[in-house]
Amino acid sequence: MQILTSLVLGAFVAYIGAWYLGSIEGNFALLLFLASVVTGLYWLAERFYFLPARRHAAQALELQASKRAQELERMGISKVDGDLAQAQRQVLAQPWWLDWTAGIFPVILGVFLLRSFLFEPFKIPSGSMVPTLLIGDLILVNKYHYGLRLPVLNTKITEGSKPQRGDVMVFRYPPRPSLDYIKRVVGVPGDQVAYLNKRLTVNGKPVLTTPMSDFFDEDVMRYFKQFEEALGEKKHRMLNDDTRPAFVPGADEFEFKKNCLYSIEGVTCRVPEGHYFMMGDNRDNSLDSRYWGFVPDKHIVGKAFFVWMNFGNLGRIGSFN
Repeated sequence: MQILTSLVLGAFVAYIGAWYLGSIEGNFALLLFLASVVTGLYWLAERFYFLPARRHAAQALELQASKRAQELERMGISKVDGDLAQAQRQVLAQPWWLDWTAGIFPVILGVFLLRSFLFEPFKIPSGSMVPTLLIGDLILVNKYHYGLRLPVLNTKITEGSKPQRGDVMVFRYPPRPSLDYIKRVVGVPGDQVAYLNKRLTVNGKPVLTTPMSDFFDEDVMRYFKQFEEALGEKKHRMLNDDTRPAFVPGADEFEFKKNCLYSIEGVTCRVPEGHYFMMGDNRDNSLDSRYWGFVPDKHIVGKAFFVWMNFGNLGRIGSFN
């Protein structure tokens, strides 16, 4: 079992190492699921086989010590060498290969269940959601708000709430589903979304925007025009960059692209059933649905709602719209 366990642990380490070095495209959900299954099997083996066997061996030691003591007593020897308690502790001690598998199973299972069905942490890697979310923000995502989904497969098992305009949502990036993206829901199924001359319109109605003081982005050391936008029930802030054109350069080929009309003014799209149109709050610095298309319901991960840490700015901690 030591050799087998060494090979299993080595395989996990090799996978993580190859993922870290970029040799393979890792899948953390799958890795955590496999770790839960493997350590769970060891935990069951420990509980129902290895631990009872060690206890039986400890009882056998006690019986042998008792018989030896009786024999020595008949010979007139009252003092018995050896420490029975220490010998039993050594026999009952969990070997390293069980300590590193069965011993950590409850922790891995807890993380797996928490991450799969309740809350999952994410780190903001880019500035596409500035000023709502900054690079380095560590956020929490509600995994059950839009319905519970099976881990790895991402198959929905409960309905939950429907995504609403204005929600900040984490989803699997359609061109590369192994990556998670975060954007704001701008269009729901059936909506006609237009972003023309840097003005957002939904179903023919311009989304109300109120000018605010310019926003200084410390990451790029520049000021940007900032607006308060009323999309959905709550208001949020968004940015525009006057130096960027209104048209969408280099849009990919994607499913339902025929639903979109591109022009020098921007883009107009009809959102198909079961799909959502996503945009970043940093409108001119966001790779979003304007470029790669709609997000299908099966790619939804959860609703982002809270910044739990930013090591460079503790004032960032808190909820957001």
